[in-house]
Amino acid sequence: MAIKKFRPITPARRFMSVMDTSDITSKPTVRSLLVRVKAAAGRNNNGRITSRHKEAGAKKLYRLIDFKRNKFGVEGTVSTIEYDPYRNCRICLITYADGDKRYILQPSGLKVGDKVQAAESGLDILPGNVMKLINIPIGTMVHNIEMKPGKGGQIARSAGGYAQIMGREDKYVIMRLPSGEMRKILSVCLATIGIVGNEDFSNMVIGKAGRQRHLGKRPQTRGSAMNPIDHPHGGGEGKTNSGRHPVTPWGMPTKGYKTRKKKASDKLIISRKKK
Repeated sequence: MAIKKFRPITPARRFMSVMDTSDITSKPTVRSLLVRVKAAAGRNNNGRITSRHKEAGAKKLYRLIDFKRNKFGVEGTVSTIEYDPYRNCRICLITYADGDKRYILQPSGLKVGDKVQAAESGLDILPGNVMKLINIPIGTMVHNIEMKPGKGGQIARSAGGYAQIMGREDKYVIMRLPSGEMRKILSVCLATIGIVGNEDFSNMVIGKAGRQRHLGKRPQTRGSAMNPIDHPHGGGEGKTNSGRHPVTPWGMPTKGYKTRKKKASDKLIISRKKK
């Protein structure tokens, strides 16, 4: 998918770029798959900000995505490829042979008219097909991977994301995740063949502050521009880094500091993610 650039007729247009939308074939047509989600703007049920630098942004409807892909034995056809305002990849509307319609993440290379199917085993290794990890060949790129059987895909769901099957060990499959982490996952978990589409999304340049506000992102103030009472980096005469390593407003280190607590799943991690 290409990135569209503009002539620099204004300062904002000089570096701004957007994703080419020629691949989108339709606007949403199935009303039952659209849900209005109330914008919380980073606030909890008490109205207190618990996630900073967020606002409501542009109004949008949430698309109900079928992350479970548990419709076994029924062939589906890609009816449309659509834009999803809540994620950075495209989504496909799948019409199944029994008339059911569901949204899935669009794998790279999947087009309108293509067939997809879910089964425990025996399917071709084609983008969009779903099988259990134990029945997918070693070396295959997969996405939308379950961590618990039946829970639905949780790993590798963003644009260009994928994990690779590296081997098998007892009841587990060894996978290399997008972060570089090597991890064991139960071989009975489902995964979708292929790479998530819209791979060039990471190369897009926002270009101006207004686009960030439409996306629901408020400006961030540098800690070094604050007073000492407001941030550990604040204060000092002139420009100074305050003589300490970067930290959050509450003093937690922000570069390389491991925050993962001791968990039962630690035994499934073979090697941690690459820095």
